[in-house]
Amino acid sequence: MKAVGFSTYLPADQQDALVAFDTPKPTPGPRDLLVAVKAVSINPVDTKVRRNGALASGHRILGYDASGVVEAVGAEVTLFQPGDEVFYAGDISRPGTNAEFHLVDERIVGPKPKSLSFEEAASLPLTSITAWELLFDSFKIPEGGGEGESLLVVGGAGGVGSALIQLAKKLTKLHIIATASRPETQQWCLDMGADAVIDHNRSLKEQLVQLGKTPKYAAAITRSDLHFEPLVELLPARGQIAMIDDPGVLDISKMKLKSLSFHWEFMFTRSMFQTEDMIKQHELLKRVSELVDAGELTPTVSEVLGPMSAESIRKGHQLLEAGKTIGKVVLSGF
Repeated sequence: MKAVGFSTYLPADQQDALVAFDTPKPTPGPRDLLVAVKAVSINPVDTKVRRNGALASGHRILGYDASGVVEAVGAEVTLFQPGDEVFYAGDISRPGTNAEFHLVDERIVGPKPKSLSFEEAASLPLTSITAWELLFDSFKIPEGGGEGESLLVVGGAGGVGSALIQLAKKLTKLHIIATASRPETQQWCLDMGADAVIDHNRSLKEQLVQLGKTPKYAAAITRSDLHFEPLVELLPARGQIAMIDDPGVLDISKMKLKSLSFHWEFMFTRSMFQTEDMIKQHELLKRVSELVDAGELTPTVSEVLGPMSAESIRKGHQLLEAGKTIGKVVLSGF
């Protein structure tokens, strides 16, 4: 089968940063689906893994979002059958989705929304899972809860921010404040359902004072190293901060006087460690699919780069590394 991957780190504008190659079509394990990949999207994790350096041998296939059609199933599979249309974010410890065929454990796969194209569906899994786990696992906000409280989404126009705003708007009673710095990203956040938008390049606290809001919950989606101390300052006692990026060393002792809570969210944790509740990702993706088909959630595609190729995937990495994308960058199959 055809695939795209890397063997050593090179800047994304270099021709050999990502290369096309042929590799054997994989065979499903007991709980695996073999999926014919119809579309993928590119996430910051793709660029981070590529930047981690050289491999001892061979190529690593990237890609952590996909939609496609089940080609074959393992002997113990019960949730899907050949011919089913699915979407999912995969497992970072296994080969990725930038290939014609891909193996994935059925417990982290959902039924593709019937109302969406494969390209639209591929924009949703990783960001929806991350956003869902932020809201309901990290912050432990019950569905329908949060009345009278505010959620601050720092970096609201990216993929995770877009999903988080939508899920919080549809499934909680939180007042949602997003941050964005450009007119087009500010409008995007409002279109996703944010109640207010402030500029993360200006003082967050001053702008929140003007709004008359003190958010109890803050999701720092991007550049959390810059926003950590301002968030500690502006959150009320017993407030909660969650992060998904890689800010380096943080002095969490600054959180002690307010008894603030800190949460890491990494949506690959359940699949990496084969947790007992791993099937929750299947369940939440099924809910997301139902919400999409009911018109409650919308896909977050901002650009479709055409069919998968080494060139088009490199372009996608360049766009994400430039830090100016809105929503999700998507590619169709080979």
